[in-house]
Amino acid sequence: IYAYMNHFYSSRKIEIACKRDINFMYLLEGAPAPDHATIARFRSLHFAPAAKNILAQMTRLLAANREISFKNIFIDGTKMEAVSNKYTFVWKKSVTKNQQKLMDKIPVLFQEIEASFGIKIVYANQIKQYHLKKLRKQLKRLQMQKGITFVYGIGKRKSLLQKKIEQLDEYIHRLKKYNQYLHIAGSRNSFSKTDHDATFMRMKEDAMKNGQLKPAYNIQFGIDSEYVVWITAGSQPTDTTTMIPFLEGLKQSVSHLYPNVVADSGYESEENYLYLEKNVQAAYIKPSNYEQRKTRKYRSDIGRRENMIYDAENDCYLCSNQKNIVKIGTRKSKSKTGYISEKTCYACEDCKGCPLKSKCIKENNSKLPLEERSKHFEVSKIFQQKREEASNRIQTPKGKMLRMNRSIQSEGAFGEVKADMNFRIFLCRGTQNILAETILLGLAHNVNKLHNKIQCGRCGSYLHALKTA
Repeated sequence: IYAYMNHFYSSRKIEIACKRDINFMYLLEGAPAPDHATIARFRSLHFAPAAKNILAQMTRLLAANREISFKNIFIDGTKMEAVSNKYTFVWKKSVTKNQQKLMDKIPVLFQEIEASFGIKIVYANQIKQYHLKKLRKQLKRLQMQKGITFVYGIGKRKSLLQKKIEQLDEYIHRLKKYNQYLHIAGSRNSFSKTDHDATFMRMKEDAMKNGQLKPAYNIQFGIDSEYVVWITAGSQPTDTTTMIPFLEGLKQSVSHLYPNVVADSGYESEENYLYLEKNVQAAYIKPSNYEQRKTRKYRSDIGRRENMIYDAENDCYLCSNQKNIVKIGTRKSKSKTGYISEKTCYACEDCKGCPLKSKCIKENNSKLPLEERSKHFEVSKIFQQKREEASNRIQTPKGKMLRMNRSIQSEGAFGEVKADMNFRIFLCRGTQNILAETILLGLAHNVNKLHNKIQCGRCGSYLHALKTA
């Protein structure tokens, strides 16, 4: 922890510091300096399994000393690059496409072998890997019976049997590789060959200015009174699906529920709103369209549902041309996490000959001309209700103060880790190991923050006051 406080992250640099730095020698208490392999082994084998428990202990210790309020938690995330080459990518969509091409070629090979050697493999609707291995065994048995010797090199002519066996070997190898890739990817769209837990994401640091994807992890910090109270690491490229696992882990390890959860618009979803409501936690989440709604262009757009008059009694909307947009049914959609939301579908009764159609209906990929299209949209009523409640909540004096503190505390914590501590890329591989690295950063940040608060006489201060003009 002391090494991370002083920006030593490499095990080799920590080893050198233990041999040369008087402060490290003092902490060793006369013991011989450990070598870099011992330090790296301890970090990955011994510290990593206990890292979450140690962070929870520090959180409880800070709370016992009244340094943490246990009232407001500020959640934010950032993407940190994995120690993997940016060209080691495997795309799930590309693997699936190539696998399907291979599966189309295999029946043709089976037919050719049956026509040439009379060997037939019986399979059901789908050819599997063991069918290929079974066919290979029969071809190798035929080779032994006929005494055919395989030849290699320039000027040698391969027999038909050798060609088919080599082609079959290639198909078996490719099918095995594709199945392995799909198993590693799981629900993700990509992964790195040298760090299977890393997912390719779009980073803020883009040196080439071309939006290049890099292998990275999504790190989530929970901040309370400027201290890091909880940390999670995942492969999700967006923050929306990280909130519930984050709060569940915090509840299990620290055994505390924060009354107020403050986050930015990246965490807004119907599932998150309902989870916080179920746990009696107030959601101070900024709606994703909060800033956009303030613009003149947004308020003057007659095609937006928010700018139409809603008739709650008849459950319909009234457009700018005084036409009713009525309910035509409902549709259920399932998210990646398995949450099912219900959306109400609306459509205009009569859009023919409307002079405002070009302003009301936006261009899309529909092949129908504008004259034949009609206005329709979908609304999740539960989501809209929770969004309005959160929007009203963040506009209160308390909501404004918490939003300001979120910008200062959560963004400030990542600023200190990335800029002041100059930690930009992980040194270990695997989710558990990089989480251990991040927790070491969090522990070092907390010790530094406690020291600074003691020096400045700010102990026991939880929030920054909102300045009023």
